Amino acid sequence: MLFSRRSVVAALAAAIVGIATPALAGPPFICHAFELSGNPSLPWGTDAKAGWNNPAPAYDVQKLTADVTKLLTPAMPVSARMETLRRATIYASRDKAVAASLLSALETRASANPHDANALFDAGFLTEAYRQASRVYEWDMLAGREKDLWTMRTAPSKDGVRLIDQAVALNSPTAPDMKQARALLAVR
Repeated sequence: MLFSRRSVVAALAAAIVGIATPALAGPPFICHAFELSGNPSLPWGTDAKAGWNNPAPAYDVQKLTADVTKLLTPAMPVSARMETLRRATIYASRDKAVAASLLSALETRASANPHDANALFDAGFLTEAYRQASRVYEWDMLAGREKDLWTMRTAPSKDGVRLIDQAVALNSPTAPDMKQARALLAVR
């Protein structure tokens, strides 16, 4: 009987180790790259040792808003949108005016197109990426946009989660991918 208990315990331990997944550190919208699948995005560095924070040193962040809005086409898959916005957040962390300009452009696009799942998702994802990046870069990338928790909860343009949920609710063909992105926020 003792031998069989050991066998069961050993088998259980092996199963747990076999199905365990590594814990991911850092805010998920910032510290983990998303699949581009051959789609264009913002330029990125080639230093593999730099990990998640590898912006191209020569990139002119003053072009960020124009470049991002041009890249976010209706045909771009959700994972490529997420990677482009992740990179944009990292670039925007270098310049407060650029960060504000990009967020404003995506919020304006979402407000003008309330039935465009991509526009809502992009504004929501960027808002939440900025919120997560604020902890990483130790400055509030949403500064001036939230006066208190009440404002954040009641103003959809300040609440990226709500915008992502609205995008998912439109039930576009990309809604399942948007739901997966939304699930990452539970990790935050």
